[in-house]
Amino acid sequence: MQPQPPKATNVPTPAQHHAGKTLATLAFALALHHTTAALAQQATPQPQQDTPYQAAHKGGTLRLVASTSGGTLDPQINYSGKYINLFAVVYDGLTTFKKVQGPEGNSVVPDLAENLPTPQDGGLTYTFTLRQGIRFSNGQPVTTADVSASLRRIFKVGSPTAGSFYSAIVGADLCLKTPATCTLKGGVEENPAQRTITIHLVRPDTEFLQKLAFTHAVIVPANTPEHDVGNTPIPSTGPYHLTKYDPNTALSLDRNPFFKEWSAIAQPQGYPDTIEYSFGIPDEAAVTAVENGQYDFMADVIPMDRLGELGNRYTAQTHVRPHAAMYFLPMNVNIPPFNNLKARQAVNYAVSRKAMVIFYGGPGIARPLCGMVPSSLPAATNFCFYTKGASPTAPALQWQAPDLAKARQLVQESGTAGQKVTLITANTSVDMAMGGWVRDMLQNIGYQASIRPISNTLSMTYVQNTANKVQISLTTWSADYPSPSNFLDDLLGCENFHPNSDSSINIPGFCNKQVQSLMDKAKTDTTLTPTQTEDLWRQADRLVMAQSPIAPLIERDTVVLTSARLGNFFYTTVNQLFFSQVWVR
Repeated sequence: MQPQPPKATNVPTPAQHHAGKTLATLAFALALHHTTAALAQQATPQPQQDTPYQAAHKGGTLRLVASTSGGTLDPQINYSGKYINLFAVVYDGLTTFKKVQGPEGNSVVPDLAENLPTPQDGGLTYTFTLRQGIRFSNGQPVTTADVSASLRRIFKVGSPTAGSFYSAIVGADLCLKTPATCTLKGGVEENPAQRTITIHLVRPDTEFLQKLAFTHAVIVPANTPEHDVGNTPIPSTGPYHLTKYDPNTALSLDRNPFFKEWSAIAQPQGYPDTIEYSFGIPDEAAVTAVENGQYDFMADVIPMDRLGELGNRYTAQTHVRPHAAMYFLPMNVNIPPFNNLKARQAVNYAVSRKAMVIFYGGPGIARPLCGMVPSSLPAATNFCFYTKGASPTAPALQWQAPDLAKARQLVQESGTAGQKVTLITANTSVDMAMGGWVRDMLQNIGYQASIRPISNTLSMTYVQNTANKVQISLTTWSADYPSPSNFLDDLLGCENFHPNSDSSINIPGFCNKQVQSLMDKAKTDTTLTPTQTEDLWRQADRLVMAQSPIAPLIERDTVVLTSARLGNFFYTTVNQLFFSQVWVR
């Protein structure tokens, strides 16, 4: 049964608090601007080269903390950044992202496969040779049968990316229609004697090796249950394996007794003997606990009101790093009031992206975002339709200010004025602060608005399921790998809308044939130059924003707070703090 969210709380109206909030926010913003700018400049410099393994630092327990757990332990289902980053030291795929710091971390390298294959048949065929001698954490050898079964299991368990990432595999169309009978016949062929796995595609996919490197394509034993394993760990190949899990209190990882390093850039041996995750510590308390050395890392976003002390007293423990990530407001295009284009455009005009920057922590770590692609990615958004003095036919170069008058006019023209609107948000400090402002804004432009906070663990799956009839929500998204497809196609591709499913990452339920055609060409046309491909993504971005199924708010950097004892701060562009490579001894 789908957990029921808390009832909406009684909230004051914008008129009661608008003036006081505005003065307080402006005063705080001035101070915060200097603090976050200093944080960004003074954060520990990122090393240019990674050092060889140093056995003297091996040992100890890495202590992680979060307000809530991250959901299922099933790596082919879980889509939370909290566990995806953790699974990077537990599971392996045929390919992975290079475990180095800096831009090279965006490169794909072979993992369980010996080499990266050169695509054959015009980009339709990939043949991988499985490495010898690798075992799962239960001692079982990794075989080609495990690889084939794992690829089928993506569809059988309804992985959130089954359609967007792996639908090009021959036979995937039938697997998406009837997952229980998925065979991928003609799509995956194995040769146990030669240790080869051949994957056939129905169309070229210029990002297929990156998609195989993502967590949902990790290799698990062939006899793994073909359903969500929930709280039960699956045997793994990485330097650590999951040993204990109580989603209410804690998660433990110990060394995998069968792990032997096969590639230091794919899956290096780890330093800590044990990794422990503690749950149930609110974000405010977690900041203090990490400052005091009770924990080594906190997973939640650092509350805005704590950034000042970090910039003043804990600079050496505070690390600001780039990461392709955004906050946004998805609006359900299939139910009132946001099944009306003018209502969606009104929200885009009315939202103060500057206020959202302040709520996240200030201009040193966040920036307004007008489109779907953050600035750190190719084809980054280079226009702004919804800012004062601009429109889809006369865009500005960047966001300047909200246009409340235009927003109110559009609400009136849409015929949706006075309708009830409930905003769903996670119950973290930052999300609640942003959500309270958005609720006030919705009331200000003509709606009867309320806010409904939901546990951070449940909020993402809740807003994805159409059965919950979510009108608008506040959520965050980060890149699975560095490509504009992760924001445009993942969040708005037709194949990613699955009614009545918790794995429908196209939250607005948006499907536009013209947009989809542009995205499909960008993903499949191997004759295009990088510049031509980027141009297709930018065209799709403009068409999407003209339809406004989403109101982008901000792009954000990652602020990582660590304990004073944590050494060798190791940050990769894909997995962020890479837990196996830090020192705690």
